[in-house]
Amino acid sequence: MSPLPERPLTVLIAALGGEGGGVLADWLVAAATRLHFPVQSTSIPGVAQRTGATTYYLEIYPVNRSELGDKQPVLALTPSPGNVDLMVASELIEAGRAMQNGFVSPERTTLVASTHRIYTTLEKMQMGDGRIDGERIMRAADALARKALLFDMAALAQQSGTVISAVLFGAMAGSGVLPLARAVCEEVIRASGKGVEASLRGFELGWRHATGEAQQPSPEAIKRWAAHPHERVRATLPGEVQRIAEEGAARTLDFQNARYAALYLDRVEAVAKLDREQGGGAGGYRLTLETARFLALWMCYEDVIRVADLKTRRSRVERVRAEVQAKANEPVHIVEYLKPGVEEIAAILPARLGHALESWAKQRGLRLQKGMYIRTTGIVGFLLMRFLATLRPLRRSSLRYGIEQQTIERWLEAIHAAAPLGLGLALEIALLGRLIKGYGDTYARGRGNFLRIMDTLVAPTLPMSESERREAIRNAREAALADPEGRKLEGSLSSVGVTPLPPRAKPLQFMRKPTIARPGAPAAGAGSAPRS
Repeated sequence: MSPLPERPLTVLIAALGGEGGGVLADWLVAAATRLHFPVQSTSIPGVAQRTGATTYYLEIYPVNRSELGDKQPVLALTPSPGNVDLMVASELIEAGRAMQNGFVSPERTTLVASTHRIYTTLEKMQMGDGRIDGERIMRAADALARKALLFDMAALAQQSGTVISAVLFGAMAGSGVLPLARAVCEEVIRASGKGVEASLRGFELGWRHATGEAQQPSPEAIKRWAAHPHERVRATLPGEVQRIAEEGAARTLDFQNARYAALYLDRVEAVAKLDREQGGGAGGYRLTLETARFLALWMCYEDVIRVADLKTRRSRVERVRAEVQAKANEPVHIVEYLKPGVEEIAAILPARLGHALESWAKQRGLRLQKGMYIRTTGIVGFLLMRFLATLRPLRRSSLRYGIEQQTIERWLEAIHAAAPLGLGLALEIALLGRLIKGYGDTYARGRGNFLRIMDTLVAPTLPMSESERREAIRNAREAALADPEGRKLEGSLSSVGVTPLPPRAKPLQFMRKPTIARPGAPAAGAGSAPRS
């Protein structure tokens, strides 16, 4: 008789709400029970608003109960750092949390995690790019885990029409850590009786990727470049910039037309030429890379035309149906909530009409932001949105287009002027493009901060050296991203001799208190005299 294992197999699962983490834990318990293995599972609920996952902890003693006789293994209720054999995370940041908390060790732990991202509340709150570096987490996984199986399981779940827990189960079974045969795992999925075929397809994909039977397609292979000038990108731009430039060309083509994509590449090529002449090739053409990145985002700004186009595309409807797992015969109704203001309406009008509308509304203190509910899966709502989307050919004559292009040209001219003084200074100016983002009030604040820095620090009015100006621009940009009210920006500017602006005025709106009629009092307009 072979000696009994000294300890049980420990499994820790971190899953977000709605991803079937509880079902996954039940499948594991059911599979272990079928093999007559002692098993125990506990769960700890996660925190709402995407600040933590629900965790499931299981201990499986991989010996048939008939072989134990009178002995019973002692199974723990909670995990402890350094003592987890299989760590499973349904999203990349949860894998990072597990490593940070010490649940992944190079001597013992196999890490199975999906590489897709669902951004946390803290990441979304940042004025700038608050995303956590996913590449850093993946590098840490390779260093800290005994074995790391990382791939995009959310994409595989969508491909198979199931939830991510089925793909995770397949990856766990294929990792070689669980003492559970594949056939047993598939049996418990069939026994569950719900979404069996889709779950089995997801399990199969997870198994194949974990065992190496399927190769994860590269990001370049997944991209669907539809009629964009990639040949020009590869013929005229350095290799370090080509991927970003191809994405930018595809985006601008989709936003407007081929002529607009050519304008984007004209601008990027001019910066690449400047970068090369100033010796930027040795540094990986970072000036060109960052300029190409923010230029693509800036040129594809969000206006009413763009929003209407995106919300009525077949691909979006199909994506929504896939996300809610609607069957072919099940109707799905999509209701959009829109709140356009005077600025959004004026933005798509011809320049003269747009200016006239903004002036008229400003004189009267009007914003006219009224919420609208539009059902884009209905005939009326869909036709209304498609009509707005068909205005795309008129965009070049619109007020917003002219304003954006003028500001972009000013930004690019500043980059060209700064490069001969130092590529570091030109890079800091290029990174100011990060301030231009969003729509509505967010866009207005970002644009205001951008122009404030351009007017005070980029324009060579203050007596500064190249290094001092570079540092001042960097500090001002970081201050603008850290404070939506703009006070940190003004503080940063004042530290280099710029007179700070006063705080922005916030209008107060006084509401008339409703009059409550007293019993027996005469009604208004029935002979009662007004009271002072």
